[in-house]
Amino acid sequence: MTIKLLTFGCRLNTYESEIMRREAEAAGLDNAVLVNTCAVTGEAVRQARQQIRRARRENPDARIIVTGCAAQTEAETFSDMDEVDLVIGNTEKLQRGSYERVANFGIDENEKVIVNDIMSVRETAGHLIDGLEGRARAFVQVQNGCDHRCTFCIIPFGRGNSRSVPMGEVVGQIRRLVENGYREIVLTGVDITSYGADLPGAPQLGTLIEKILKLVPDLERLRLSSIDSIEADAALMRAIAEEERLMPHFHLSLQSGDNMILKRMKRRHSREDTIRFCEEVRQHRPDVVFGADIIAGFPTETEAMFENSLRIVEDCGLTHLHVFPFSARKGTPAARMPQLERMIVKERAGRLREAGEAALTHHLSSEIGQTRRILVERDGLGRTEQFTETELGFGAPGTIVTARITGYNRRHLLAEAA
Repeated sequence: MTIKLLTFGCRLNTYESEIMRREAEAAGLDNAVLVNTCAVTGEAVRQARQQIRRARRENPDARIIVTGCAAQTEAETFSDMDEVDLVIGNTEKLQRGSYERVANFGIDENEKVIVNDIMSVRETAGHLIDGLEGRARAFVQVQNGCDHRCTFCIIPFGRGNSRSVPMGEVVGQIRRLVENGYREIVLTGVDITSYGADLPGAPQLGTLIEKILKLVPDLERLRLSSIDSIEADAALMRAIAEEERLMPHFHLSLQSGDNMILKRMKRRHSREDTIRFCEEVRQHRPDVVFGADIIAGFPTETEAMFENSLRIVEDCGLTHLHVFPFSARKGTPAARMPQLERMIVKERAGRLREAGEAALTHHLSSEIGQTRRILVERDGLGRTEQFTETELGFGAPGTIVTARITGYNRRHLLAEAA
């Protein structure tokens, strides 16, 4: 074994894991397991700990290095584990020197934790990578950190304040990836709709998108990761309306469909704001599909408040739901609010997931007979422009094929050559 990666959480972590692999290998590190953790929920931390124990059983002689958001926010949780050799922070994990230190000098038992103050970080480097191993699409980090302080969220303390990658660096990396054969690029970050506020001239996300599509004409498909709809700027809305290469799938950082809960979460949008955004986008792009993150069982949530979250699935026409049972994160204001019984939280999460399954089934059935351009991810499976998974019996991984939708199973479309 040389370098083995265990990645948890978001697309940004997926991107950063590839940088970690590159830097660790360049540093000469071998026989190591790098664990890139997520701190969004207590369950994510539990899963990381479980996989670390498994990694030790399967790799008894390897060095296990733990990093990521959970390592940044609760380093002692992992340093106290006998299976862990070293804990490094979110900044350190992207630096070759962190791995050279281990490769050349080993691990100092008296310095098991190397985690700096993430709030002191002022810039985000535009790390250039040739692509992501084993993936048909490539992720490009345009932003990191978050300036908002939602009452449930620990992520700003794992990622720091918002920092943007200059537009020239983003365009250069995308051009390089396209030259290496990638047909689809995903812009990713912690809060990408806050892009540019810290850069000279304060360009916004829509401006960045327009620059990418203009300066990289060979890029066939551009996709966005999760967005905060209340921050959608005029240029972004214009790109949605006019740029066919910007894919018609938008994942919303929604969190709740009830205005009082949104206020207690310290979100900046209302229920009406989200519905209005979805209606406007749908007017521009009738083929659009929306996904959303929704938290079930937030402290003080009544049944009537939860019903508002259930109804917003239909009111916004949501299709791809990411449902999170509320998980109190130590140090956040929501952890000090009156908590609901876990049974209620789990039951409401289950009902939201049922609503999501019904919405997905409706979308899948409505696609029958449509002709779609599908990016083949691996043999027999790809995704449409709307990011809907599709089973098909043709096309090489990394190619875009034209297919007719003939049916669906529980979660996938079925397609044949058009």
